[in-house]
Amino acid sequence: MSDQDTAKDVWLERAGLTPVSFSCFLCGSLLPIRKKKIPNNRYVPATMPIIDFILNLAGLLLWLNWLAINFDPLARATAATLAGTLRKADTSAPLRSKFLAALLGLLFLRAVIYWFICPAMSLSPSLGLGVIDVTFRSDYLYQKFLLSSMLIFSILSFAVTLAIFYFWCILLSAANSNIPDNDPIQKTVRQHVRWIERWPRSVKLLLPFAITALLWLVLHPVFIKLAIVPSAKSTTQLFQQAVLIGIGSYLSLKYLLVGIFLFHLLNSYVYLGNHPFWGFINASAHNLLAPLSWIPLRMSKVDFAPLLGIALVFLISEFLSRLPTIERWNIHRYLPF
Repeated sequence: MSDQDTAKDVWLERAGLTPVSFSCFLCGSLLPIRKKKIPNNRYVPATMPIIDFILNLAGLLLWLNWLAINFDPLARATAATLAGTLRKADTSAPLRSKFLAALLGLLFLRAVIYWFICPAMSLSPSLGLGVIDVTFRSDYLYQKFLLSSMLIFSILSFAVTLAIFYFWCILLSAANSNIPDNDPIQKTVRQHVRWIERWPRSVKLLLPFAITALLWLVLHPVFIKLAIVPSAKSTTQLFQQAVLIGIGSYLSLKYLLVGIFLFHLLNSYVYLGNHPFWGFINASAHNLLAPLSWIPLRMSKVDFAPLLGIALVFLISEFLSRLPTIERWNIHRYLPF
């Protein structure tokens, strides 16, 4: 054995690596030094949420492509001519199955990768639920359920992204009830939430809270089984947790609201064309800022309503995110941590 190979073995031994975990070490070398420490000496590296976000975004695009085939107007078009009555081959079913299979494969592949990497690198993936983060353990005492835990995390992580997308659609459906269907973007939004489109606006706005709270009640026994959260001391505490997490679901609307207000502010002073997107942005911003219309926020040609809307969004979201840490209210005793 050469001196170079001996030096390499000594370096690997000092690094605490084995040939089997060397690939994990290479993956870990790409992670930043700064890590967020959590209980049981596990870590959530700064890049892990970014990787999860990219994978969840890819999964969301696959989901939307899977649904888009149903929204294709040509797929349900009636024949207008004799030639149009000729039956053509239906290729939508195989294409839809490919998108769905790709989505399921993506979620399973992420679970398998985390199953290999997380124990070797002392990592624990975290699921953001607004006011709290649910951390999935990967320590050596937990190897029996590790694969199932990572698979549940992969599914739930994508489910959170999917829920945020539909919460955005619900908000746009509730706010833009006065926009006609000839707007292509609003029409697409209504297609995604068509089953609740005719519901009252107040009921739509309560749906994110109700859905998130109900899901917490359903998933809480699963989290206890996987030793992710401790069991609630009473049924009352469990419902209090559901209420807090349900309120935290509105934090996901922050990015949509700020984006709409910023684009509206930009388009108000810079001409960016007559694309339907800008018409949709302006109409949505006008409807979302309607509760502030009684305040005189326009001075000459300058409208301060979008700026006030952005400030209120950040103020409310900051308050909701700090809600469990307010010692005077002692809300943290209701949470599962």
